[in-house]
Amino acid sequence: MTKKIGIISDTHGYWDEKYIQYLDSCDEVWHAGDIGSLEVADKFEAMRPLFRAVHGNIDGEDIRRRYPEVLRFRCEEADVLMKHIGGYPGNYDRSIRSRIYASPPDLFISGHSHILKVKFDKTLNLLHINPGAAGMQGWHRERTMVRLTVEGKKFTDCEVIMLGEHSSRM
Repeated sequence: MTKKIGIISDTHGYWDEKYIQYLDSCDEVWHAGDIGSLEVADKFEAMRPLFRAVHGNIDGEDIRRRYPEVLRFRCEEADVLMKHIGGYPGNYDRSIRSRIYASPPDLFISGHSHILKVKFDKTLNLLHINPGAAGMQGWHRERTMVRLTVEGKKFTDCEVIMLGEHSSRM
């Protein structure tokens, strides 16, 4: 069996109807933190796909009570680890580094930097994804997210979705 996954981060309280357009066909949606408001979280949860999320550094107590700081789960046969501030291969954040090295997941997802990055860590044999930022807060020029397919332990059909320019840059 395969699952289509949508990965998003750093919405910062911003809702875009394009999220539905691109994520409604997914089996699961994963949010890598800085959701920004319960209203946005509720809209994601109201969508058809299963919604998984971690809280980020800008999220208030209401979001922190609903979503953990670190989430580890299985999707198909793949071991997935998600944390908002996580760094990237070769420079993992010290808050998660020892956990990654002690038990590397198949897929590590982080947000925070607003920098879109899909990179394979050859040392730990894991795929790292930062979907960039989908909201309007921050310095990024283009709002992005990622979709991919999980089949067993394989990740295929990875695509970057461009949501449009950051409004202050238009």
